[in-house]
Amino acid sequence: MEIIASYGTVMMILAIIFGLYMTWGIGANDLANAMGTSVGAGAVSVKQAITIAIIFEFLGALLAGGHVTKTIRKGIIDPSNIINNPEILVYGMLASLLAAAVWLMVASAKGWPVSTTHSIIGALIGFAIVGIGPESVKWVKVGSVVISWVVSPVVGGTIAFLLVMSTRKLIFNTDNPLKNAKKYAPGYIFLVGFIISLVTMFKGLKHLHINLTTAGSFGFAIFFGLLTSAIGYYFIRNIKEDASANRDFSYASVEKVFTPMMLFTACSMAFAHGSNDVANGIGPLAAVYSIVSSGGEVMQESDLPVWILLLGGFGIVLGLITLGYRVMLTVGKKITELTPSRGFCAELAAATTVVIASRTGLPVSTTHILVGSVLGVGLARGIGALDLRVVLNIVISWVVTLPAGAIMAMLFFFTLKGIFG
Repeated sequence: MEIIASYGTVMMILAIIFGLYMTWGIGANDLANAMGTSVGAGAVSVKQAITIAIIFEFLGALLAGGHVTKTIRKGIIDPSNIINNPEILVYGMLASLLAAAVWLMVASAKGWPVSTTHSIIGALIGFAIVGIGPESVKWVKVGSVVISWVVSPVVGGTIAFLLVMSTRKLIFNTDNPLKNAKKYAPGYIFLVGFIISLVTMFKGLKHLHINLTTAGSFGFAIFFGLLTSAIGYYFIRNIKEDASANRDFSYASVEKVFTPMMLFTACSMAFAHGSNDVANGIGPLAAVYSIVSSGGEVMQESDLPVWILLLGGFGIVLGLITLGYRVMLTVGKKITELTPSRGFCAELAAATTVVIASRTGLPVSTTHILVGSVLGVGLARGIGALDLRVVLNIVISWVVTLPAGAIMAMLFFFTLKGIFG
C-alpha cells in the first residue's frame, strides 16, 4: 500500500505510456491484417483503409469494447493471493503491457502477422507464474482460450468457404452473373449490418448503461441491416456491363459490384477489431488505474472509464498510420490471390466470427480468424490456390508468440520490482 501511495502517479503515467505502446503495436500488426484484405483485393486504397479504420475502430472500441476487456483483466489470472500486496499486480500489468508491446514491434518489423491476444495472454501468464505462483493462473480459462485459437480460424474459414460457394451458385455460375450480382448484393450487405449491430446491441452497450430487450435488439439490428442494404443498393444500382474490361477478365463487371460492398465489410472489420482487440491493450491499463485510484484495493470488478477506451482506440489508429501499411500491403496478396468478391467473403466471415467471439467474451485473435477466412476463400478454389509456405511461416510465428510474451514479462516484472522495491 505504501508503494502505491508513494509512486501511484508514476505507475499511472507508465501504464498510460505502455498502454499506448501496446495499442500502437495492435494497430501496426493486427488492424493492418484486418484491413489487408480490402487493400489486397483492390477495393480500397491504403489512405481509404486508414480513414475507415480511424472512424470505425473508435466506434468499436467505444461502443462494444467493454465486455472483452473484463476477460483479459481478471479472467486469466486470479489476483486474490496478493490482495495485501497490490503493487505486485501493478508491476505485473506494467510488465505484461511492455512485454507484449515489444514482441508486437519485433513481429511487425519482421512482417509476421502475429496475434496480439496471444501476446498479452502469454505475458500475463509469465508474470503470474513468477509474481504470484503457477496456481494463480486459471489454466481452465487459458485452455478455453487456446481452444478458441484453433476453433476461431476453422469457424472463420468455414463461413468464408460457404460464402464463396454461395456467390458461385447464386451469381458466378449463372446465365447473367451481373444481373444476379445486383439482385443478391443487398442481401449480403444486409448480413453485414445485421450481424454487427445485433452483437453490439446484445453485449457491447452494457458499460454505456443502454439495455435493450432481446426483441428490441433484433428490431434495431433488422432496421440497421435494411439501412446498410439500401445504402449498398444505391452504390451498385447503376453498374453496367463493361465489355472492354470483360475481355481481360470475364467477371470484371461482376467484381465491380463487390467493390463498394467491400467498403461495408472493411467498416465492419474495423468495428469488430475495435470491439474485440482494444481489450488487449487497455485491460492491464484499466487494472492499474483501478488499483492506483482506489489507493491499493485489488477489485475483481471495476468500472471502465471512457477515456481509457478512447486512449486504446487512438493508439491502435496511430499504429496503423505509422507502420501498418507494410503488413497491410502484404497480407492481402501473399496467402492467396484476392478479388473483391473473394475479399468480401473473407472479411464478412472474419467480422462475423470476431463479433460472435466478442459477444461471448472470449478473447480470440483477429489475425487467426482472418487468416482462417482467407484460407477458406483459397480452399474454395482448390489447395493449389494457397501459398502453403507463407501459411507455414504464419503458423510458426503464432506458436512462438506465447512463450516469447511470457519470458519477456518475467524479465520486465523483476526489473520493475527492483526499481520500485
